Amino acid sequence: MSTALHHSAVVAEEPAVVELGVLKDVIGFRLRRLQNHLTRGFSERAARKEVRSGMFGALALIAANPGISQTTLSREIGFDKATVVALLDTLEGLGWAERKRSTVDRRRHSLVATKAGQLALEELLGVTLANEANVYKALSGKERADLFTLLDKLYGACAEPAA
Repeated sequence: MSTALHHSAVVAEEPAVVELGVLKDVIGFRLRRLQNHLTRGFSERAARKEVRSGMFGALALIAANPGISQTTLSREIGFDKATVVALLDTLEGLGWAERKRSTVDRRRHSLVATKAGQLALEELLGVTLANEANVYKALSGKERADLFTLLDKLYGACAEPAA
């Protein structure tokens, strides 16, 4: 068999629809695929290129929960503690958040958003909403509410300690 014939026998036409194969029943793949697209879109829309979508989530949780601990923030955003420390270093460097020693437990830091952080949060919310506009349009209000309920349910299952 010639090389050209062998090569053409191996290469198939690209399928019109990509089959998921073993991934069809993998929740994590489907979530990660969507997250990857949304993260890339956020990065393209953000005016400040050092700002990443994970920073928006962390800043939003800090602003909504003044005094939240680093440990709780780490759990809620799903990042390991070292990643959260680096994220907080960046937020502090931008002047968007502050770590303060807890008055209850000196080993713990309480996190708060600064005024500049609140302003940045408003800007980043606009970026996020623009980025998710097509996703919102793809679902009805009820579908979005159902999706959020299901995602929170899945988060609860993941956040529970292993049995």
